[in-house]
Amino acid sequence: MSQFSTPPTALTIAGSDSGGGAGAQADLKTFAALRVHGTSALTAVTAQNTTGVRGVVALEPAFVRLQVETVLDDFEVRSVKTGMLANGGIVAEVACLAEQGRLPGLVVDPVLVSSTGHPLLEAEGIAAYLERLLPQALVATPNLREAAVLGGTTVDALVSLDARVAVAEQIRQRGTRWVVVKGGHLTDSADDVVVGPEGVTVLPSARVETGNDHGTGCSLSAAVAARLAQGDDVLDAIATAKDFVHRALAGAADWRLGAGHGPVDHFGWSARP
Repeated sequence: MSQFSTPPTALTIAGSDSGGGAGAQADLKTFAALRVHGTSALTAVTAQNTTGVRGVVALEPAFVRLQVETVLDDFEVRSVKTGMLANGGIVAEVACLAEQGRLPGLVVDPVLVSSTGHPLLEAEGIAAYLERLLPQALVATPNLREAAVLGGTTVDALVSLDARVAVAEQIRQRGTRWVVVKGGHLTDSADDVVVGPEGVTVLPSARVETGNDHGTGCSLSAAVAARLAQGDDVLDAIATAKDFVHRALAGAADWRLGAGHGPVDHFGWSARP
């Protein structure tokens, strides 16, 4: 993209994080950092900060759909990512739009389990992911906990590379073209496993020692969508997104924003003089 050309547009369908580290806020910052115009459809409003979530109010599924349709009616959206969809009704509305071919370059970040292991979606919502939304996804980016839920197994069973490849293949059988099983919850590395039409690719990464890791999953899927909007092929988009998140983690490693898990450095501020 030249300096003065019109930027491509991407859409995030996700919840709002009042602390600014994750959710739609992280997605929009990621889009901007990667020179993509970001649009959004909020699924829920949360009261949260770096130490935790105090409350969640989900929007009406029909209003979530109205936000998406209003954006699509005016913008040439090149890619879409989903984050927290809050309940089965919202998952169903988003899946319906995807089934109609209205969500190009769909990247699904299946936000199903909290960082402490608590379910964030009822059984009906998980079924809607499996039966309707994942079959429409170009890319799905579950972390180990989410992959375990989608694969009907446990996190402890996904420690080995072969197990992570197997669960990615199982998710792909739902119809998703590419599956990225993120390794951020591994103790010795942060290697991601990518399974797609071209086979298996392992994207290695050294672990960044930091407590500032809030919103990394959102940022990865948003970065994949941003690079797809820029015209990258899928594997290049995933690799570039992983590098973006690694640099963002490293840049914010010593930040002191809030008392808990702080945000990452989306804009490379720490690298600037």
